[in-house]
Amino acid sequence: MQTAALVSRDGAVDWLCLPRFDSPAVFAGLLGTDEHGFWRIGPAEPVPTEPAPVTQDADTGEFRVPPVTAAAPALPADRRRYRGDSLILEQEWDTQGGSVRVIDFMPPRHLMGTPDVPQMIRIVEGLDGRVRMRSAVRMRFSYGRVVPWVHRVEQAEGGHRTVAVAGPDSVWLDGEAETYGRDLTTYADFTIAKGERIAFALTWQASHLPAPEVADAEEALDSTEEFWRDWVGHCTYQGPYREAVIRSLITLKALTYAPTGGIVAAPTTSLPEDLGGERNWDYRYTWLRDAAITLSSLLRTGYREEARAWREWLLRAVAGDPENLQIMYGIAGERELTESELDWLPGYENSTPVRVGNGAAGQLQLDVYGEVVEALHLAHMTGLVRNDHAHQLQLKLITYLEKHWREPDEGIWEVRGPRRHFVHSKVMAWVAVDRTIKLIEQTPAEGPLERWKELRDEIHRDVCERGYDKDRNTFTQYYGGRELDASLLLIPQVGFLPPDDKRVIGTIEAIQRELSTEDGFVLRYPTHDEQGNNVDGLSGHEGAFLACSFWLADDLAMIGRVGEARELFDKLLSLRNDVGLLAEEWDPRAKRQVGNFPQAFSHVPLIDTALRLTACGGAYLSTQPEAPTM
Repeated sequence: MQTAALVSRDGAVDWLCLPRFDSPAVFAGLLGTDEHGFWRIGPAEPVPTEPAPVTQDADTGEFRVPPVTAAAPALPADRRRYRGDSLILEQEWDTQGGSVRVIDFMPPRHLMGTPDVPQMIRIVEGLDGRVRMRSAVRMRFSYGRVVPWVHRVEQAEGGHRTVAVAGPDSVWLDGEAETYGRDLTTYADFTIAKGERIAFALTWQASHLPAPEVADAEEALDSTEEFWRDWVGHCTYQGPYREAVIRSLITLKALTYAPTGGIVAAPTTSLPEDLGGERNWDYRYTWLRDAAITLSSLLRTGYREEARAWREWLLRAVAGDPENLQIMYGIAGERELTESELDWLPGYENSTPVRVGNGAAGQLQLDVYGEVVEALHLAHMTGLVRNDHAHQLQLKLITYLEKHWREPDEGIWEVRGPRRHFVHSKVMAWVAVDRTIKLIEQTPAEGPLERWKELRDEIHRDVCERGYDKDRNTFTQYYGGRELDASLLLIPQVGFLPPDDKRVIGTIEAIQRELSTEDGFVLRYPTHDEQGNNVDGLSGHEGAFLACSFWLADDLAMIGRVGEARELFDKLLSLRNDVGLLAEEWDPRAKRQVGNFPQAFSHVPLIDTALRLTACGGAYLSTQPEAPTM
């Protein structure tokens, strides 16, 4: 809920930004090699019968370290899972000597009384026999570029701590096993027997401040498990897809930056949409669109506090200036997200460039106004305490849209080609006006009601006349074009047209025909025209967009093809990795997930589709809640 660690199957933490989601990575091996930082704990194989001791020269005080047979163990775990409904990861290995479990977690900071001190704790637990283990930590600051000064700090009560310092950052490594340094890496070799537990903790602290306290690992584990158990207990969904919904909700909660309520799209940067290509973006920021739809899912499953926090974040970020509304902000509301490239990192599977920051922050995307207003509307309709400032913001957004909705924009997919009159953008402008009309009709909020009703009708006519291809019976990606776009699947979901409208059905069937892969998953749009030219300003291809595939399942249910919708939904659930997480896309050629990970924009529609399929029973679930009775 402030940053995230990604742990690979071999027990390596190869991505961790400290102290925030958008801070420079301390472990950046995910986008490079072990040289760019990692922390691996796992069985050390092959192993000697007895480890050679670390000795110290009596005259010089120099430590003599036994040879290290490998940089670190790299054996994939035999099993891994989250512990119940939590973010406590458990990985287990079976070896010739026995079995061992590594428990990884990050305690919520407010539980530990350390709001400014992020921490990751790893507990090694012996399950059977005796297993030789190794911890190997290679800290590299500034995305693998800076080698810190690593040294020991002796403790008055005995023992020592290891600290890595570079500029404003320090990272403290504590453990119950003796450590030694070699090749700019900190190692600990130890044997774990059945019933034993050995803990390690990695703690960030601003380098000018005193050393952080040593963690009580077992107390932190109990508190973390209790926190997640209590939070999940507030979920109101009890349907047949509960396991998948709960895992998605936990993921969305984890991506919420607790101090401000901002929600990151993903905790990673530059994981490629096209393996080996350039479609690599930094997603560690708060997109208004992503955050708004995330709040929609949280509200529908009983989580109002997150909605309240995001509404407060929105008011601070916009700061009374809706005419300069950005599509995305930093997690504390920062506006400057300058995009740059890290040329010292070779990229995930040689996918370059590696980018930080995001140049799309300066784009015009008119659909964002619709998503934001929809989220504010839903918050009100589900009983969130009235906020007059939020109402005033909503009215100002519509005043801006009234003047600018006719302009072309970059659209939902942030194309880096020319601006166009994207149909989805116009539809969401209609949504913004429609929900604001409902606000005025149902609350004391005031506005030019009749004028805005005329505006709503004008936008609707414009879309139906200029964004619809009568010959093919389908809406198109943009006015005057022939290309399709999966965002058109949202037309019935937002109430622009009813599901049984022939234009809606024609659009759904056209997208199935022209944008679906062999597996039935959905591409966002054609990346190449009929001559083979890229249409979005980028080279290469991309995979099936998972959110769009969930949207198709929603639409199929809405038009009565419920069995087909359930079949597609089950196929989508099967794409999750072994601990239930989804990236942004599915590569139909490589048969694997691609893009930043885990992706809020994939887990949100998973929840929404589960709710719809649970409720439909042959009918469709309306996206418009009834007004609360007061």
